[in-house]
Amino acid sequence: MSDRFPGVDASIGVKGGGGRMRAASSSRPDDISGSIRVPAGAAGWRRLLAFLGPGYMVSVGYMDPGNWATDLAGGSAFGYTLLSVIMLSNLMAILLQALSARLGIATGRDLAQACRDRFAPSVAVMLWVACEAAIIACDLAEVIGTAIALQLLFGIPLLLGAVMTALDATVVLMLMNRGFRALEAFVIGLLSVIAVCFAIQIVAAAPPVAAVLRGLMPRPEILTDPGMLYVAIGIIGATVMPHNLYLHSSIVQSRAYERSEAGRRDAIRWATWDSTLALMMAFFVNAAILIVAAVAFHESGHRDVADIGQAWRLISPLLGLGAAATLFAVALLAAGMNSTVTGTLAGQIVMEGFLDLRLPPWARRLVTRGSAIVPVVVVTALYGNAGVDRLLVFSQVVLSLQLPFAVVPLVWFVSDRRMMGPFAISRPVAVLSWGVALIILGLNGKLLWDVLTG
Repeated sequence: MSDRFPGVDASIGVKGGGGRMRAASSSRPDDISGSIRVPAGAAGWRRLLAFLGPGYMVSVGYMDPGNWATDLAGGSAFGYTLLSVIMLSNLMAILLQALSARLGIATGRDLAQACRDRFAPSVAVMLWVACEAAIIACDLAEVIGTAIALQLLFGIPLLLGAVMTALDATVVLMLMNRGFRALEAFVIGLLSVIAVCFAIQIVAAAPPVAAVLRGLMPRPEILTDPGMLYVAIGIIGATVMPHNLYLHSSIVQSRAYERSEAGRRDAIRWATWDSTLALMMAFFVNAAILIVAAVAFHESGHRDVADIGQAWRLISPLLGLGAAATLFAVALLAAGMNSTVTGTLAGQIVMEGFLDLRLPPWARRLVTRGSAIVPVVVVTALYGNAGVDRLLVFSQVVLSLQLPFAVVPLVWFVSDRRMMGPFAISRPVAVLSWGVALIILGLNGKLLWDVLTG
């Protein structure tokens, strides 16, 4: 029996391709595993506060600039109809992030490490390439969103703003050097800024409650209308982030919970509360963006607003709130800066977990950010701001296409009693989880079919 896996044979879950045994070395960034103390004997709110943090870091990816593009496009073109897609994708995200936390806590391995342990090297490399594509697509959204926010707030040209985003590596390194709690505090602070900005705009928009409630009910035309389906899949890709599943399974191990069966069960419970509460905030932000777009643009006849810059110019006069444009841009800048932190961490975790290859954080960040900056600079030079906004929406569809490569292994692992032991999910939860995986596969298949058939 293994001390790391209570009730689970030590050989289970650490076999690579060809049956080779691999050492279960940790790849937490900067060795954060167990670095944050959980007060002994703490209960209730005190215990929840000790576990709060990883869920909010993960939630950053659910309200990054990519979400803004898809939510603005959905709200301006289709009113409140796609609110149901945001709600359903958020519920899927809550389930999948809970499974990710369970995997990390129960096994002491993140999703990338688990894939390397269980699959042949060629399969692990393929999954790594798919995840890197997702991280670059996400970073692409961060570059575009931050550059647009700098342009809106300070008049910095888009090209220069895109290049300036490379400097965020310095901010990330400074925060990482101050400890993981400093990173969490920074992220939660910026999330609070975003939430407050949109709370004010929602009050100013005063949306009709009945229309909002109707929008939360799924409608069949979402699947039959190609334009609506394209934006809906973009929303799913922007909401359920594939690299967040790798990230969460790693950073959830930062708490110094007791490494026993009882300790792990307790940690799984509180980590699930943490991520659920954080993702409820993400749902509010995403729904608020779409609702504000529906009120300001769809109801006023501006039904083709998918350009963030255009939305910024129109939002104050249409909402009748002079500060609305500034709040919009400040929230966008906060979203872009926040995504920088989690993108850096996810990149480290994925590279180290799949390849057992370590790079200094600054080098890893510059490689990822450089891969995102180049296409933004090229598209901006060739097509201007309109091309950049189309690239932003497209990046979210790319993210959606990468989802099955993270979701299927995750559900497979947490359903496997040989790997998870007493922490394997129940049969009803497994059925629900595989159902979510099939929905994601089905929507992506429909999207590819529509693209291939024109």
